[in-house]
Amino acid sequence: MVGILLMTHAPLGTAFMQAAAHVFRGMPERFEAIDVIADQNIDEVNRLAREAVQRLDDGSGVLVITDVMGGTPSNCCRQLGDPDRVAIIAGISLPMLLRAITYRSDALDVVVEMALAGGQNGAIRLDNRVRLSQN
Repeated sequence: MVGILLMTHAPLGTAFMQAAAHVFRGMPERFEAIDVIADQNIDEVNRLAREAVQRLDDGSGVLVITDVMGGTPSNCCRQLGDPDRVAIIAGISLPMLLRAITYRSDALDVVVEMALAGGQNGAIRLDNRVRLSQN
């Protein structure tokens, strides 16, 4: 099963984990978050991320999802391991995360594609205009 690591600005990762636990009625296995706080030592963040990837990888690989490309959390993801074993996606959303969790029994590249599709398809405009009934 593909492990999932959320690398985000605090407190987003923990909040996404709690939302996923709510939807799935329990915390999914092999699922962790690292909430990076302001001015946190980059070497410490890198160490925490490497350790988390090692814990989460059962041989199926790890999907790392971060919030904003170019931020400290995403910058710390770039050297977490072999790209065939560690995939990274930026721009987390709840639909993306739920898709990743749902398909994590598949191969890592499939989980990546399903997560990206969930993020893209989950962002839609809702019509909130009030419609007046015609009498």
